[in-house]
Amino acid sequence: MGYLQEARENHVKKKVEEALISKMKQRALKECDNLASKYAQCAAGRTLSVVWQCRKQAKELNACLHQYTNDAMLEEMKKEYNRQQQQEGKEPLPL
Repeated sequence: MGYLQEARENHVKKKVEEALISKMKQRALKECDNLASKYAQCAAGRTLSVVWQCRKQAKELNACLHQYTNDAMLEEMKKEYNRQQQQEGKEPLPL
């Protein structure tokens, strides 16, 4: 598949892209909820010391969040959105 063809398949309007990014972030937080709560427990009652005391929990949380919030995931969500638009009889958004 050529670059232009792939770009056309993944193109969505800016508002749609922003909504997909928001949905992607919500999903990431839901999937990583247990690590977020571990980090929150570690950070409770701390101020500056949270940086070094909770470093391990922060790294684990960031790694988990990155699994669900990256460019590849966003591109997959755009493809799925365009597939749904086609199934509903709407044309995919042109470039």
